[in-house]
Amino acid sequence: MSETVKQIPIKQVDGDKQYVNLYAKREHIQVRAYKGFYRSLRVLAAWPLLLAYFLTPFITWGDRQAIWFDLPQRQFHIFGLTFWPQDFALLSGVLILAAFLLFFITVFAGRVWCGYSCPQTVFTYVFMRAERLAEGNRNARIKLDAQPMSFTKLRKKALKHVLWLAISAATALAFVGYFTPIRELVSLIVSFDLGMWETWWLGFFLVATYVNAGWMREQVCIYMCPYARFQGVMFDSNTLIVTYDQARGEPRGKGARKAQVGVPTTAEKTAEPLGDCVDCGVCVTVCPVGIDIRDGLQYECISCAACVDACNDVMLRLDKPKGLIRYATENVINGATHRLISSRFIGYAVAVMVIAGLLVAQLVNREPLEVSLTRDRQALYNDMGGGVIENTYYLKISNKGQEPVAASISISGVRNYSYLSLNKMSLAPNETNEAVVRIQMHVDNLDTPNTAVIFSVKSSAYDDFEMTQESRFIAPADQLF
Repeated sequence: MSETVKQIPIKQVDGDKQYVNLYAKREHIQVRAYKGFYRSLRVLAAWPLLLAYFLTPFITWGDRQAIWFDLPQRQFHIFGLTFWPQDFALLSGVLILAAFLLFFITVFAGRVWCGYSCPQTVFTYVFMRAERLAEGNRNARIKLDAQPMSFTKLRKKALKHVLWLAISAATALAFVGYFTPIRELVSLIVSFDLGMWETWWLGFFLVATYVNAGWMREQVCIYMCPYARFQGVMFDSNTLIVTYDQARGEPRGKGARKAQVGVPTTAEKTAEPLGDCVDCGVCVTVCPVGIDIRDGLQYECISCAACVDACNDVMLRLDKPKGLIRYATENVINGATHRLISSRFIGYAVAVMVIAGLLVAQLVNREPLEVSLTRDRQALYNDMGGGVIENTYYLKISNKGQEPVAASISISGVRNYSYLSLNKMSLAPNETNEAVVRIQMHVDNLDTPNTAVIFSVKSSAYDDFEMTQESRFIAPADQLF
């Protein structure tokens, strides 16, 4: 059986682009402002995310903050639910589900997460908006950077960094507010009574936000983000990507038409018929990572579609159809059959549904009370004299619910025993109580030196909840026989 060998397409780049200096100084990217459908879509996606991030810590639920990660008490409060260290499997499941959901979206729509919802992208655009407010548009910023230091330049630069620091401080305050109740945190800041850890984390996230979104920007996406490196292996010819229609756009050049904005990368007029690309360079000037999408798919591309909006605007001005740069798949661009559903798509979809189903089932069947029983590790038994043997147990009950409960404790599996402990325990919401339980039995009531004893914990507050724990009652064998 013969196999068809598919040739890998190779594109020869210009000679002056073949050498890349790995230690070259980074050139700051001045991104041009633009308008368009995908920009509006990104704004519509960013605003709810930002509002949710900054306002959620101020939402109260009962007598506490709605979302509060209480690390000292080892409790995560999420609205009406409280998660304990014993629920770590749920947290692991949520993280696994998020990863597979990201893979599923990537197979279908490429890096739309990066372009529309990633915190790095969202905050970078917020910082660029502040930069534009302080220093002006792209041309004004380039001109300002080229000028020698003056009072005007110092004033504009200072205003920009003040805005950046203010945004960073608000971001840090909101983040730490998820771990320390934010009203209490604000009060501590105002009274200059912050603890060491609060001060450290506020400073850390202020600096991290300021550096990542203000200074590093696209460097985080290109060099630091692991997703940018491995997302390519999840792409196939049916993945939606931002792509340039080379057949329609080439050969590029101005011809008799004049570019509206930007800096051309080729300026020579040619006698041959030109494509629709007028080589205005605007698709490069609006790109937040500074790539030229006309060079083909690149791992730096975050699928934000800024180049799509910019190119569509140029095409409309030239009375040309939109879509020279657009969201499309490789198969669509090449005229091949586009398959929406692939084996990889189905595999990730099944994985997402299975993991989500398991998480929901585990959450629904989550017990409102956690019962833990351990024996005394110091002694197997205590000989009280007269044939009476005593065993000691430690019974811990945790109330994971939001209502106070009264739990009753009973013993079964043994006969004629003396129960030396409380048979009821009251627990407030999210409270853990531990009781020392002592059971005494005469050797005449024991058939073996190792007898099963069953502890039952009941509570009528949770639909007649009952949980049992089995342990052993140990007695000296020489006294039984």
